[in-house]
Amino acid sequence: MTAEPNRADLGKDPARVSGMFDQVAAGYDRTNTVMTVGNDALWRAATTRAVAPRRGERILDLGAGTASSSASLAESGADVVAADFSPGMLAEGERRHGDLPNLSFVEADATDLPFGDAEFDAVTMSYSLRNVQDPKKAIAELFRVTKPGGRLVINEFSTPPSPIFRAFFGFYNSQVLPRVARVAGTNGEAYDYLNESIREWPDQKTLAAWLREAGWIDVAWRNLSFGIVALHRARKPVA
Repeated sequence: MTAEPNRADLGKDPARVSGMFDQVAAGYDRTNTVMTVGNDALWRAATTRAVAPRRGERILDLGAGTASSSASLAESGADVVAADFSPGMLAEGERRHGDLPNLSFVEADATDLPFGDAEFDAVTMSYSLRNVQDPKKAIAELFRVTKPGGRLVINEFSTPPSPIFRAFFGFYNSQVLPRVARVAGTNGEAYDYLNESIREWPDQKTLAAWLREAGWIDVAWRNLSFGIVALHRARKPVA
């Protein structure tokens, strides 16, 4: 029997959001590639370059999903932990990338990470912070588990600065993306929620302010694809 589609909402109840991602795990990467017209691979490459993983480092990829970004980071030889609150997504990631000896998988709540203080040389999140019920708490947790001097990279959907392109992106999200998702995906209602979460997510300056508020320094961002997504970078102070 096919399970009823699990449709999260902007209340972002962790159980509902996790269950929704469990249901879309098998087709998630394929759907993303179709919806972003292949830009997801370019954004992933830009994120990997920004993290700048090095052999011997320990890196946390939080909200890793099917671990595509984690596998990209692991190619450097760094020890990468792919963490997510969706067991279905992690299982799919382990099925695809479980042969990598320097990649491990951990089920984790972003607001209460199961790691000690100052464990990681770098921490990163891609397209997952906006799905956390309390994103400021997740940012604080990332700060806690990062070593002094360690790096943060967050790649997230954002606000195109151009009014014209912003209007186009809004039209695409509300009118085109849901139709594409229903053809390419396994739970069209899940992508209705994802569209809503993108529309309601704060702009680049607001996210940067949240990072500074949590204690991160050297906060900066770079827009990708005209600001459809923004790559935020920061560093934990040494003292």
